[in-house]
Amino acid sequence: MAILEVSNLKKIYTTRLGGTQVQALRNVTFSAEQGEYVAIMGESGSGKTTLLNILAALDSPTSGRVTVDGKNLSDLKEKDLSAFRRSNLGFVFQDFNLLDTFNLQDNIFLPLVLAGKTYPEMKEKLEPISAELGISDILQKYPYEVSGGQKQRAAVARAIITEPKLLLADEPTGALDSHSADDLLKIFDKLNTKGQTVVMVTHSVNAASHARRVLFIRDGEVYHQIYRGESTEEEMFVKISDTLTLIATGGEKNA
Repeated sequence: MAILEVSNLKKIYTTRLGGTQVQALRNVTFSAEQGEYVAIMGESGSGKTTLLNILAALDSPTSGRVTVDGKNLSDLKEKDLSAFRRSNLGFVFQDFNLLDTFNLQDNIFLPLVLAGKTYPEMKEKLEPISAELGISDILQKYPYEVSGGQKQRAAVARAIITEPKLLLADEPTGALDSHSADDLLKIFDKLNTKGQTVVMVTHSVNAASHARRVLFIRDGEVYHQIYRGESTEEEMFVKISDTLTLIATGGEKNA
């Protein structure tokens, strides 16, 4: 079952004076099945961040359709989008997006507070997640008191505490050292193994090699994709690197 369907997506930006149009996305079409782990890669300016923002209902397409769990995002009124995002989508950002005036526990609770959950309900949900992510002993600390890796673990906890249909990650390892990045990718692997659908935008070949499928965006279009199949992470790393080299040199995908 496809949890995410993207059909003929286009996005055109017009300059403030209306004199220039920039087409960020052109006829992007793909889907992600329930429980799939998809990485999206491409050079800067390829359109991948625009695509992620549209998937997250933070931006709207010029034309085309995005369907999440059978719901066409374009059909949702502005006042309903926030509730839909909160109930169906989880977000992990490169810069964590934690509030420094809240401790980690309150940061993680935030989407549940907005959903009207009681403190006992929130506490019950948090305990197994914080134990799984290894942050139970730092929940009362503030973001500025913990490491980047710990901040990102808290951000992951906040993203999954609502049990989202789709977990969206934007360069989740970008601000982490290699050790913390590897730890985070293991967490994503474990979440996916348990059935969490993950769509991740990344520049990191190492991060993308953990995915089950990699989509490559070039000039606003899906240029190529690689399925992991039975390949190891090391073999996937080589395949991804070769494809990125092909894109950078302007080669054809069947070359």
